[in-house]
Amino acid sequence: MLIKYEIIERKVCEALPESQAPIHFFMNPDENEKKLLINEYKLDEHTLNSSLDPDEQARLEFEPEHLAIIFKSPKNYSGKDQFFFKVSSFGMFLFKDLIIVVSSAETPLFNGKHFSKIGSVRDAFLKIVFRAISHFNEHLKIINQVSDELEHKINASMENKYLLNLFTLEKSLVYYLNAINSNSIVIEKLKINSAKLELSQEQQEYLDDLIIENNQCLRQAEIYSNVLAGLMDARVSIVSNNLNVLMKTLNIITIGIMVPTFVVSLFSMNVTIPIQAHPFAFWIILGISIISVVGFMIFWKFKKWY
Repeated sequence: MLIKYEIIERKVCEALPESQAPIHFFMNPDENEKKLLINEYKLDEHTLNSSLDPDEQARLEFEPEHLAIIFKSPKNYSGKDQFFFKVSSFGMFLFKDLIIVVSSAETPLFNGKHFSKIGSVRDAFLKIVFRAISHFNEHLKIINQVSDELEHKINASMENKYLLNLFTLEKSLVYYLNAINSNSIVIEKLKINSAKLELSQEQQEYLDDLIIENNQCLRQAEIYSNVLAGLMDARVSIVSNNLNVLMKTLNIITIGIMVPTFVVSLFSMNVTIPIQAHPFAFWIILGISIISVVGFMIFWKFKKWY
């Protein structure tokens, strides 16, 4: 689906489909739209397909009439993903007075406060890069919050599903690290070729800010990944220790029940036994059972087995 945008009063606004807007956003393009991009705008077919491939690495290529960039961005999370945060790709094709954005994600692109103070398509181009970096930062905060919640559940539970969820988060961070690092290489190349891209002094300064922002995002992802990986063994030990404590408690209960059972069984044998004719035989046997339980508990505490 093609959505066109125009710049009005330094803001990006949706334009009419038949207008000659400077920003074209192809959301999950079909085969006819791909043919249009290849034939009319002379986009490389391989680069176009790569921009829709979530496993493609971010890269920058200079074509005769435009600049082609494949950039990485987090994929919108849903409950069906089961704590697995995925990464997607999108392509940007920058012409002199036109920018074409191609993405497989069916979500609006130019939403939020990021897209203000835009005077040209190059400003919009840099803002899209900033939006992707901000999206990674938002997801990292969510991952950190989910990780804290899972930690509390692991400390209080012995179920494996929470550990598996934590492993899934750790796997997500590995993909995020790879994507953010790949983006940083592209941004550095943009900085090196800023003159070739005809970026103004203000745009070059904004590009410097993007480099700093992406590096901070990369370091934050590395910290979360290292902490999560480093504490996994400790969390597994906590689950194992919880199981040991439960088994010890069950053993205490089992042995505590077996001792009086043994006493009662001993005096219930179908043979001649002492005090069987005593009028208080029942209460004597009950007393012996209670004393045996109390003695067992005192002995257990003396040995410090719990």
